[in-house]
Amino acid sequence: MPVEPVDILAFGAHPDDIELGCGGSIAAAVAQGKKVGLVDLTQGELGTRGSAALRKQEAEEGARILGASFRKNLQFRDGFFINDETHQRSIIELLRLHQPKIVLCNAIADRHIDHGRASQLVSDACFLSGLSKITTVLQGENQNAWRPAAVYHYIQWNELQPDFVMDISDHLEIKMKAVEAYTSQFYDPTTTAPDTPISSKNFLESVRYRARNLGRLSGVEAAEGFTVQKTPLIQSFDVFS
Repeated sequence: MPVEPVDILAFGAHPDDIELGCGGSIAAAVAQGKKVGLVDLTQGELGTRGSAALRKQEAEEGARILGASFRKNLQFRDGFFINDETHQRSIIELLRLHQPKIVLCNAIADRHIDHGRASQLVSDACFLSGLSKITTVLQGENQNAWRPAAVYHYIQWNELQPDFVMDISDHLEIKMKAVEAYTSQFYDPTTTAPDTPISSKNFLESVRYRARNLGRLSGVEAAEGFTVQKTPLIQSFDVFS
């Protein structure tokens, strides 16, 4: 059975979701020697600015900056993908191929309708991937069932209350560089492209401010927040020291 294991597999509904939501955490994991893969569900083809081809280039640059081992795009329909068996199976095949211990995915509720939908789709696929009676075949071979140990949801537009935060103090600038790789999407005073909710200078500054503010609340320089659907289990209080 073909297997290409990673420690963490991060999903985003659109190219740039991952960088905005958990780019610092990915950079931190890579610095710790962990192998991280990235998966975009759509090409972001409905975006007001840019194009699918341009966003593909930007996504590749973002992945390079973060140090990801690979980036894949499932080419689901932007704005119209649904949480059904066909889409779940596409994700299950990736989960069983890469066998991640941890999955990161979109916010459970957000301004963009694709974000909450992607969050539930990935969560459901992670559960179903662990059921041995669901068969998937890759490269002519049956895949083994695989369920990640944890699924964590990063925070995006909405100010959700995090269940835990990740210290990204040493990796905030890498996160910002990865975000800024999406030149078609974010603040650019020289462009003539239409304004969008994420193209303002205020939005780009808010990405840095949110990380700084979560860090302030947590006693570090910068942090990223995550929510969980399953209560995390710890083995020792030393994790808080």
